[in-house]
Amino acid sequence: MHKPIKYVEKAVTIGAKGVWAVFDRMNRIKPNPSPKPKWSDKPLLKSYEKTKPPLGWPRSTDSLCPKCVPEIRQQILDGKLPYEVLLNEKVGEIKATIVEKDGKVMMVKQCPKHGLFEDVMSIDTEFSRHLEEVFPGRDIRAHNDEKLHNHGSSTVKYGRGSVLTIDLTNRCNMMCDPCFMDANQVGFVHELTWEEIKKMLDNAITIKPRRQMSVQFSGGEPTLSPYFLDAGRYARKVGYNSVQAATNGIEFAKSFEFAQQAADAGMRYAYLQFDGIGNAANAHRKVGNLFDVKLKAIDNLHRAGVEIVPVVTIVNGINNEQVGRIIQFALDNPKKIGFLSFQPVSFTGRDEAITDERRVAQRYTLSHLAHDVKGQTGLGEPARDWFPISFMSTFSDWADLMHVNDANNNWGQLTCGCHPNCGTGMAVMIDKETKEAVPVTAFLHGDQLAKDIAKVNDAARGKFLTGFGMALCLMKNYDPFKSPTHFKLTDLLSKFDKNYNVTGRNYGKVGPERTIDDVMKRRQDRWNFLFIAGMWFQDLFNYDFRRTEQCIIRRWEECEDGLDRAFAAAARWNRHERRAARSR
Repeated sequence: MHKPIKYVEKAVTIGAKGVWAVFDRMNRIKPNPSPKPKWSDKPLLKSYEKTKPPLGWPRSTDSLCPKCVPEIRQQILDGKLPYEVLLNEKVGEIKATIVEKDGKVMMVKQCPKHGLFEDVMSIDTEFSRHLEEVFPGRDIRAHNDEKLHNHGSSTVKYGRGSVLTIDLTNRCNMMCDPCFMDANQVGFVHELTWEEIKKMLDNAITIKPRRQMSVQFSGGEPTLSPYFLDAGRYARKVGYNSVQAATNGIEFAKSFEFAQQAADAGMRYAYLQFDGIGNAANAHRKVGNLFDVKLKAIDNLHRAGVEIVPVVTIVNGINNEQVGRIIQFALDNPKKIGFLSFQPVSFTGRDEAITDERRVAQRYTLSHLAHDVKGQTGLGEPARDWFPISFMSTFSDWADLMHVNDANNNWGQLTCGCHPNCGTGMAVMIDKETKEAVPVTAFLHGDQLAKDIAKVNDAARGKFLTGFGMALCLMKNYDPFKSPTHFKLTDLLSKFDKNYNVTGRNYGKVGPERTIDDVMKRRQDRWNFLFIAGMWFQDLFNYDFRRTEQCIIRRWEECEDGLDRAFAAAARWNRHERRAARSR
């Protein structure tokens, strides 16, 4: 038996469907042209104006040879080839085909020199087909970026991205395997100067569309950089409202005062390395009490006002059985954990020379993740409750339209416009008091909601009608009988208001001017919108240039010519060492 309010809400949803039928029909009459916001030289895109890469299978794409690329890289480091070949020639590039084979989606490619390569992209064709079908399309084409987006075939062409990653140092206080960056083992220290850090942050805000991004300071271990706190302050000063650190948490576990200093400097999120529950599940990191360290870091960071995002590198056969336990940890701690980021292993850095046998055994895809979540927790249906990360762009488009004429609207909404093969996620609504958890798309019809909102966006009406249209969309697609026991329709509307600042109600500021009081005010919400995300970074075995063209995670260590500064520095260091060796 449902609570009486649920029946009232059911009547409201039925009424909303009737009102929507009239609203939608009227809203289609003479839609307005898309406005051009201050933060872009191009107008907002209507849903039917968005482009998409080739999807489905079989399809062809451009990829890289896993053997040619390391050979070419070494030739550059040895001084036998100029690094400009990466810009001006298609070195190492080969064609690839994405096909269905034995119930799986596979990438198959043939190098004239090194032969055949195959790798699995998905173990569930229905899941992958669903992700591609609901992909809303690419963002506004990047512009005012000619001097910065200059990376040859890997040049980003669409949107602004969602995460700006700046590697402050390659030093680290651990020696992990896997390590995407090969920290501590490249034979030299590469650490950014203060002027270089400022230049990168200043350059980044010149690209349009100028959307908000999460500025992620990474490494190595970014807290070891002498400029870690100053970098956070400067990012906040120039206007970014989300500063995060990709960290192992050791320095934050050692000192609550340091966590406070980081929060005061502008750090909003800790992207915390997190491999599993218990010290045994973290033993491969070679630190005996590492899980205890994580718990202490979480406690210190939370008390300081920093939000924690456990980041889990998943290796098939190594720690994939931990998926359910990690999610249960988040469900048991809804006041501290609002986001989980699972990252299927990418065979780069120390693992680039992996054997074919080990690669096949340890490969883990986004489809593996969706099925492990279902199998280990019972949460979610892979082809119903999981959506591409880029699915949120329809909602960002709506918020852009809502705020386009605001006086201080100098930044667009953060949006995730990545390829549907790059990232996926499932949202779970958790009652912080009872810890009841329900997938959001079990009570909110996600597919239809996005289609309805796209219609509101395409009409490009004023703020009132755009907001009213969104309210109708939410009400007509809401099923009160499938939502959490104490969850109400008003809670759903408040969640959207809190996230997109529709009514102007003060839920606690999130911009650069926020204080610890704002953080605590936002935490008073009874409902935790837990997002379980999977972000699958490419390696040489599954590289797809169509994904790179719309990449949302920009790792920035660029020279004026657009090439990676660390790569050029490594080449110079390598040549210096060879000359020194000859003189000894």
